[in-house]
Amino acid sequence: MTGTHADALISRRVRRLETLLEERGLVAGGALDEAIDAFLSGASPANGARVTARAWVDADFRARLLADGTTAVAELGLSAGGVQPQRLHVVENTEHTHNVIVCTLCSCYPIRLLGPSPSWYKSEAYRSRVVREPRAVLEEFGLRLPPETEITVWDSTSETRYMVLPRRPDGTDSLTEPELAALVTRNALIGTAAV
Repeated sequence: MTGTHADALISRRVRRLETLLEERGLVAGGALDEAIDAFLSGASPANGARVTARAWVDADFRARLLADGTTAVAELGLSAGGVQPQRLHVVENTEHTHNVIVCTLCSCYPIRLLGPSPSWYKSEAYRSRVVREPRAVLEEFGLRLPPETEITVWDSTSETRYMVLPRRPDGTDSLTEPELAALVTRNALIGTAAV
């Protein structure tokens, strides 16, 4: 089954379930759309970029973020998101290590910090291959790491979400926190790109 076909099948099932819930009077028409809109409001990779920029300019915040991501992002009025409470674990890229996140079972993801997940993140190809051959997958994204760089793949769960803290680019010492945040992409927060 191709990804497009599988997505279409899932979409039809979701629409059918919504219709049944409305027909049986379990939810009012449009209530599910309103709930999803409310859930997604404020979900953006700009939030993760803001967290990253703060960590780059504030060493104490960076230490708290790496020790307890859930509590640290709450200092900025943010969370990893989700229907139930989730732990956020932030993993830091360094000169010798590179991190990438995946959810091998489905598509668990820190939606409030990274925005809605990209379709490739949910694809079976990404979910299975990045665990087996992370270097090859990263190269397909255009990220070529030195052979000596250790790559660690972090598998999200329904209870724990991961976010990558990318390396701060050289030559950015004079940039302000908002200027630094503007450099950070969603893919860098997933680990499929560098800043």
